[in-house]
Amino acid sequence: MENLERPANPLLTRIHNNKPRMPFIISSSDGQRFPVSGKIRNAKAQLKYFGYGKGVTFYTHTADQYSQFGSKVIASTERDAMYVLDEILNNETELNILEHTTDTSGYTDLVFGLFDLLGMQFSPRLRDIKDQKLSKIKGKDFEYPSLKFTGVINPDYIAGRWDDLLRLAGSMKSGYVTSSLFIGKLQSYPRQNNLTYVLQEYGRLIKTIFILKYLLSQTLRRKINTQLNKGEALHSLRNFLWFGGDGKIRKKQEEQQQEQALCLNVATNSVILWNTIYMQEVLNELRKEGYIVNQDDIVHLSPARFSHINRLGKYFFDFDENGLNGNLRQLRVNA
Repeated sequence: MENLERPANPLLTRIHNNKPRMPFIISSSDGQRFPVSGKIRNAKAQLKYFGYGKGVTFYTHTADQYSQFGSKVIASTERDAMYVLDEILNNETELNILEHTTDTSGYTDLVFGLFDLLGMQFSPRLRDIKDQKLSKIKGKDFEYPSLKFTGVINPDYIAGRWDDLLRLAGSMKSGYVTSSLFIGKLQSYPRQNNLTYVLQEYGRLIKTIFILKYLLSQTLRRKINTQLNKGEALHSLRNFLWFGGDGKIRKKQEEQQQEQALCLNVATNSVILWNTIYMQEVLNELRKEGYIVNQDDIVHLSPARFSHINRLGKYFFDFDENGLNGNLRQLRVNA
C-alpha cells in the first residue's frame, strides 16, 4: 500500500519550495468551553459542560513549544474537525507546521485527505482504534495477518479525479476558501457528490496508512500524547487567566468574542515567554554553581505553570521606569 504511486503535485511543490526553511514543528488543537452570561446567539446548551446554562468553544492551536498561534470561537455543538485546518492555513507566524494532532473529535476521513493534499501529516489520537475501518487496495490480494480490512480503495478512481483534488488544495492554500466552509458545504449536501466521495476515498487510504504506523511505532504514540498533553496544560493556565466577569463570556457579537479569544492567546503566550526566559536563567545559574543539568531532563520542564503569577492588580510595562533597562529581575533563592 505504501508503494502506491500518485501523480505529482506541482502547485503545492512550488508553494512549499518558496516557504522559508525553518525547524519542523508539530502542533495540536483542542476546544476549550466557556460559559456565557445573557442571551448570546451562537451559545449552545451542553449539560456536561455548562449545566443548565449555555456556552461557546474557543478552538485553539498550540505549537510544540507551548506557544498558541490561533484561536477561533465556534458553537460548542459543532465538531472540532471542521476547524482543524483553518488556523494552520491562516498561520502568519514563522512556525513551520508539518504535522498536526488532535483527539478523536478532530478527525474525519475528509480531514485526513485534506492534510495529505496540503503536504502535511495528520496524526490524531483515535479512540477505540480497534473499531476503526481499515481499507485495502482493490484487486490486490495481499495477506494481512491479524488485521481486519473491511474497506476497499479504488486507486484508479482517485487518479481519475486527481486534478479536482489539486484545485481544491490550491484554493485552500491560496486562501480562496476556508476548510471549515468547504467541509461544511460538503456535509450539508443531502447526497454525496463526486468530489466528496473521492476525497473520502483518498482520506480512508491515508488513514489506513497512519493507523498501521501508529500501531507499529511507540515513538509516534508518545509524540502524539506529549503534544496533546501540552494543550491540556495550557487549558489550566487559560482558565486561571480568564477570571474577569466570573469567568463568563458576556460579549454578544462574534467579532467581540473573537477579540477576547485572541487577547487570551496574547496573555497566555506572555506567561509562557516569561516562564521560559526565567527557567533558562535558572538552568544557567545551576550550571554556574557546578550542578549537572541533564539535557534529557529539560524536555520534561513545562512553562505552563502559573502558581507564581499574580493575576490581580495593575501591571506597568515601562521597563525604563521600573529600572530594568531590558535586564532580567534577580532570581529568588529559597533559603
